[in-house]
Amino acid sequence: MKKILVLFSHPKFENSRANSVLIDHIKDKEGVTFQDLYELYPDFNIDVKAEKELLVQHDVIIWHHPFYWYSCPPLMKQWIDMVLEFGWAYGPNTNALHSKICLNVITTGGSKEVYCSKGTNSFTINQFLRPFEQTAVLCGMRYFPPFAVMGTHKLSDEELDRDAKKYSKLIDLLQGEFTLSDFEGCAFLNDIPELETA
Repeated sequence: MKKILVLFSHPKFENSRANSVLIDHIKDKEGVTFQDLYELYPDFNIDVKAEKELLVQHDVIIWHHPFYWYSCPPLMKQWIDMVLEFGWAYGPNTNALHSKICLNVITTGGSKEVYCSKGTNSFTINQFLRPFEQTAVLCGMRYFPPFAVMGTHKLSDEELDRDAKKYSKLIDLLQGEFTLSDFEGCAFLNDIPELETA
């Protein structure tokens, strides 16, 4: 069974209904290590050595965060800047992260309709996430499409619970032999048929 590291970054987690429900469905699952970065590092003083050790010990790395100004909250960016160092995560003769799976799990207030060429945000979620994709690729990781819960302010409790169950099912799939070919053509992991039975 693959081990999964969820790196969660939300500066106002206590106010996030959507993320609270999502996290409750996955944080205590077997094989999952849940790291609340704002809880661990409120002063932004990241323990780089400890974070590197966690990365080495896990097979799947999930960047779970709200979509802040088309990116991630500042502590997650700090984590990327500090932990994924040249000479360890990437560069000549480095392979610490090679072949690990990496993906974003995000929440957005805006709906899918506003994240397209004709929407108010002009670009798709996948286009906005290109820096994360390239970061993973540079580090030799296999970047999977995102799992995105969108339009969170308008989701009913039932809809949010459905998305949380899909997230839990996705974790189960990622712990098995799930590969990129299993969702070829899907912009979001939410859309793969295996999650419809969640």
